[in-house]
Amino acid sequence: MFYKLAKTWQSPFHSFSLFPPASDKEAWSALNKDWKAGTQKAGNSHLHYAYPPILASDFLDFTKTGNRVRYEDKYFARRRALDALVLAQCLEEQENYLNDIVNGIFCICEESGWQLPAHNSYIRDTPQLPLPDSGAPVLDLFACETGSILAATLYLLGDKLDAFSPFIRKRITCELTHRIFTPYLERHFWWMGNGDEPMNNWTIWCTQNILIAVFLTSTDEDLKRKVFRKACKSVDYFLADYGEDGCCDEGALYYRHAGLCLFNTMEILNHVTGGHFASLYQAPKIKNIASYIMNVHIRDKYYLNFADCSPVAGRCSAREFLFGSRTENENLMTFAANDFIAGMPQTLLLPEENNLYYRVQNAFSVNEILSYAACHKTPVSYPNMYYPSTGLFIARDDVYFLAAKAGDNGDSHNHNDTGSFIVYKDGLPVLIDVGVESYTQKTFSPQRYEIWTMQSAYHNLPTVSGYMQKDGESYKAQGTDIFFSDDLCEIQMDIAPAYPKDAGLRDYVRKVSLSKGAGISISDTFSFQETSLSHKKNEVILSLMTYEKPVLNGSAFSDSDNLSKEGSDELLFQIGQIAALYISGAKYLKTECIPITDPRLKTAWEHEIYRILIKAADKRIQIRIR
Repeated sequence: MFYKLAKTWQSPFHSFSLFPPASDKEAWSALNKDWKAGTQKAGNSHLHYAYPPILASDFLDFTKTGNRVRYEDKYFARRRALDALVLAQCLEEQENYLNDIVNGIFCICEESGWQLPAHNSYIRDTPQLPLPDSGAPVLDLFACETGSILAATLYLLGDKLDAFSPFIRKRITCELTHRIFTPYLERHFWWMGNGDEPMNNWTIWCTQNILIAVFLTSTDEDLKRKVFRKACKSVDYFLADYGEDGCCDEGALYYRHAGLCLFNTMEILNHVTGGHFASLYQAPKIKNIASYIMNVHIRDKYYLNFADCSPVAGRCSAREFLFGSRTENENLMTFAANDFIAGMPQTLLLPEENNLYYRVQNAFSVNEILSYAACHKTPVSYPNMYYPSTGLFIARDDVYFLAAKAGDNGDSHNHNDTGSFIVYKDGLPVLIDVGVESYTQKTFSPQRYEIWTMQSAYHNLPTVSGYMQKDGESYKAQGTDIFFSDDLCEIQMDIAPAYPKDAGLRDYVRKVSLSKGAGISISDTFSFQETSLSHKKNEVILSLMTYEKPVLNGSAFSDSDNLSKEGSDELLFQIGQIAALYISGAKYLKTECIPITDPRLKTAWEHEIYRILIKAADKRIQIRIR
């Protein structure tokens, strides 16, 4: 799609100037006043900033301990500080921030490697090297992004930097050539694609930042054309791994590094070719990719989450709004504008964003977003839908949000969660997907599924005869059947193939339903293979994950409780003050309180979560949620 168009572009490239440099004082003075005030405040807070030193021992920390955070905290602090200072300088006539900006540029240029320690390898899925080789740069996500940060800095403040010293431009261009342009054209990194390897967000995220770096800084037409064509090949490889439905199998959080990087890649390609790629915004797959983020939104800060995605996946900024505009989706534009306003002032300034290009793009879109929101008061229309490429089912009414995942356990950033479901009531979590803890060396290793958040036993799923689900594409749901009407939305699937054969299942049919205006029901029906093995338990223990404290039959549990309700026809759990679970066909085992101590999980869950364990009494468990 993209490469075919790229080959037909033979003319010189247009200059890349989507946003004006700081020398255009009229353009910068017309920016939103609150943005300008916040930006100047952020710049002032970084005056005389002490960029944190990064030692070889910091880089080695990942190899020795598996910890990623200690190195990355220093690495990203440098880049966010530089961003804040550059943006503040763009608003100033005086050179108040220039010394600190130059310090930041040289700190980053003098790093031995721009890649993260967790990405320090040349071949996919091989062990990371303990230290960077400065003579053979690795192009990972953040090396490419660092290139775009320095390129944007030079583009915005080139005249001031040249006046300060001509060696600054020389140093930046030298580093970009050595660390970005040369390895991009002369080496093959897996994320570039070759037509066989599966791609993910890396492909388009890296490609976008390579294009930013090249087209903001280079005057070499031959270099630009080589990068342009190679980038378009990678875009096609990226899109080949998307279904026509546009579903991001990595979730809402990664949409912002996948779908939105596709958007900016298209913006750049269109700008440097005078709109040569503009027609692709109306391609059904592109339009579907754009609207995914709106379709998986629940309410306020919450998003549908499976795999490594968090339920709090961040607010919308300019990119979602502009993607809606280019794809002529007013519903998406309204959603993005409303969410942008709900997230202010964070969405205004993007203080935690590393990518300087995004922050400038945001700045020059604020007034348009606010104006659009003021003129478009129609509520966002959210669809009920099914994404066949991933088996993602979504249903909602005015009270309930229900999602279930069919598909398989071979997704990018996979958790073993085939058949799991999520329930929110009045925008609040009832039955949840926990998400993922802070990334460590173990997260992307053969030991990944030793981590509790990855395991099916910590999703709304059964453990069968002591066996949890397994990872891989062959562990999947089958016989999936979908039904949508004005009154009922329903998915049915057999999840037995997601379990190892030793679990002994013949079938495990799960039906998940939303009756509009009446509530949600889940029905699990299962049977076992005949076996002569004496050790077979032939038992089903169902986990139910809740955010609010569950109360069983009106009595709060304690850690020592192990209440048996064998004589009861129905279990009743009150989930906080939100909802009630009515469960039949099962015996209560226990409820576990799981403390939330991990920093990444704390961004989603402000207090402990809970796991209810129940044991099937016969061959069917039914749950009603009201």
